[in-house]
Amino acid sequence: MATKSRSTSSEQAQPGTVDMDKITSLAKRRGFVFQSSEIYGGLASTWDYGPLGVLMKNNIKAAWWRAMVQDRDDIVGMDAAILMHPDVWKASGHLEVFHDPLVECLNCQHRFRFDHLLVGQVVGDGPKFVAAIAGGSEDEVRKLVQAKAKKAGSNIGNVEIGPARVDESLDAHIHGHGSIGPLSAVPCPACDTVGSLTKPRMFNLMFKTFMGPVEDSAATVYLRPETAQGIFVNFENVQTTTRKKLPFGVAQIGKSFRNEITTGNFVFRSREFEVMEMEFFVKPGADDEWYRHWVQARLDWWTGLGIRPESLRVREHGKDEMSHYSKGTSDIEFKYAWDWGELEGIANRGNYDLTQHGEHSGKALKYFDDEIQESFVPYVVEPAAGVDRGFLAFLTDAYREEMAPTGDSGQAKEELRVVLRLHPAIAPIKVAVLPLSKKEPLAERAKEVAATLRKHWMVQYDDAQSIGRRYRRQDEIGTPLAVTIDFQSLEDQQVTIRDRDSMQQVRLPIEDLVPAVRDRLGL
Repeated sequence: MATKSRSTSSEQAQPGTVDMDKITSLAKRRGFVFQSSEIYGGLASTWDYGPLGVLMKNNIKAAWWRAMVQDRDDIVGMDAAILMHPDVWKASGHLEVFHDPLVECLNCQHRFRFDHLLVGQVVGDGPKFVAAIAGGSEDEVRKLVQAKAKKAGSNIGNVEIGPARVDESLDAHIHGHGSIGPLSAVPCPACDTVGSLTKPRMFNLMFKTFMGPVEDSAATVYLRPETAQGIFVNFENVQTTTRKKLPFGVAQIGKSFRNEITTGNFVFRSREFEVMEMEFFVKPGADDEWYRHWVQARLDWWTGLGIRPESLRVREHGKDEMSHYSKGTSDIEFKYAWDWGELEGIANRGNYDLTQHGEHSGKALKYFDDEIQESFVPYVVEPAAGVDRGFLAFLTDAYREEMAPTGDSGQAKEELRVVLRLHPAIAPIKVAVLPLSKKEPLAERAKEVAATLRKHWMVQYDDAQSIGRRYRRQDEIGTPLAVTIDFQSLEDQQVTIRDRDSMQQVRLPIEDLVPAVRDRLGL
């Protein structure tokens, strides 16, 4: 995929500085994302993607599929079922270890993921004002502590912040640089009551349902919490039918479901989400090299589609936060409006998954190497990216507010324009067709131009209000190019192309329009 550079404005928002309310407002106003079941009051942390949102989401998935499958000869695709035999989740360990620590406030009955609690306290002489936040940032908890101290008329000293930790006996403590104290000293993040949080208990994240007419343990099945296991149980099927030699990968895009205790931050964390996941099978001993390769390759993919490098970072997991089977895990994190958050994880899973399924199913999932005439269980490296988190990252990083000439006319008068500087491959609409009048025969000619372009790209036809307002609407939804048809077009058979980022306009023959658009989009 060509990734032509786009002209940029000097008035760019810094990573993480965009107000989240502006993003959610734009998403609703322009038809990117709606609250699910909104007319019934909505269902918490569930979202519907509107006309523009579904186009953008599909573009993200298509770009990932092209990079992972179409442009390579060592990765194939599949689409496994959401419902799987319950023994799959026994073998994978999800029934036993796929738990999060849950605490509940006895005063307000709110529930929180304990390991998402951040607690801060004023350090120094005098009262130690304490505040807690669930799933928030250090800046947020620091402001809460300072607000408490200020309200009491106390001098605001240094604020020490620490995350919650649970030891093997489920004893709970809050650890800062020193120790903020036991759970009994922590106020509820919702109602601020001290000592009301219960001892953490482990909560399984899988959604449970029943297959068939009888709701009993024999009919229990689960909505998958990840797509990876569908690939692992099909390892032999895929390898036999494709005759792939190591190293090779299997890619999949699909829905996953997790009964998260703490959701929030718009589409960042929800209970129903979509994942782009690839399992790359390698020979034992080659896994570390491929792990490093995929960390860099995936970082390059995000920046190649327009995410600014300063908006991304790679964070390697410490031993205390890695899965028990992992030989190494790194997160590609994005600077969201609230803080850094995981965008994609790359894990060296060793041979744990294939070994587990081989033992539990009685079907050895091994690879026979013709060169050494031996069978062995391959190791696997897994890059897994959230579609919804990627959607939010692209939307956030592309958002700009900048001053521009009124109506793009070059006048001295300026106005604020909101623009999404989305990469053309991600933008939901590639070209807007804007006739200067609704009158015939101009409208008829404009519709003919739109029909021609629509054979190649997603096109939006807009003839309502002034041309300046229409340009602003297209800027706000990230449309890279706008084609204007005026009355002179009926005489000279030429149209004007306007670039979203530079706002520059060029006039050219209609017969040259398709190749000109293709060249400018770089797709």
